Amino acid sequence: MNTLKTAFLLTLLTLLLVLIGSHWGENGAIFAFAIAAAMNFFSYFYSDKLALAMYRAQPVTREQLPRAYEVVERMTGRLGLPMPKMYVIPTEAPNAFATGRNPQHASVAVTHGILQLLNDDELEGVLAHELGHVRNRDILTSSIAATLAGAITLLARMGWWAEMFGGVGGGGGDRRRGGGISALFMLILAPIAAMMIQLWVSRTREYEADATGAHITGNPYALASALEKLDAYSKRVPMPGTASTAHMFIVQPLLAREDFAGLFSTHPPIRKRIERLIGRPSVYGPQ
Repeated sequence: MNTLKTAFLLTLLTLLLVLIGSHWGENGAIFAFAIAAAMNFFSYFYSDKLALAMYRAQPVTREQLPRAYEVVERMTGRLGLPMPKMYVIPTEAPNAFATGRNPQHASVAVTHGILQLLNDDELEGVLAHELGHVRNRDILTSSIAATLAGAITLLARMGWWAEMFGGVGGGGGDRRRGGGISALFMLILAPIAAMMIQLWVSRTREYEADATGAHITGNPYALASALEKLDAYSKRVPMPGTASTAHMFIVQPLLAREDFAGLFSTHPPIRKRIERLIGRPSVYGPQ
């Protein structure tokens, strides 16, 4: 069901992109589809390398990071997955993410901060969550969703400028005004629609990875405790991130309060994730 839902949402993003392009005729639709294809090609083969480089992630061996290596080896054995490459991000902000186009090309990155913050059971829960993303192939799905959303935003902006400059020369004022209004709506509404679809994909996948991580370890309280700690400490030592990579992390690297701004977060609220895991919004009792 999740696979079908994701396929539907990604198809919707692609159709939205082509629909925007069709505003400028058949050539515009073809151009829009070409943008989507090119950006998805790049996302498929290079998004993992770009993300790791962006956060200055350093590859580590078993000898350098035995604690995390042992956990990941044990979890991949249970899941029947190949061992991913392991990376450490040199920051005290506690966080982690997985990336790669499939289980054979997966990488798991953890920060110095998360290694210091979590106990062994909590770290196991976090790494199981990330391996859940690998098993469910969420990494590629999220990358494609982000790429398509970016392409829609880019095309809408290009359309805005094309309408504006195209209307400066000849043509009637009403036609120019009508074109400008339609371009304005496209500039505002198309990226919002794309973003909402992208966020829906990301949020759905976070819940699923939480459930997978809890199932792998058999200890949902450990993951819930880790999420609660990460939520608290990441606000004290925030992880500098970008909108294009925020969806990869186990907790939102960009600070967003649980109010209207929370609607535009790539992650569900931590309290809701914890409640799904253990039946209440806090490990330490109802709040």
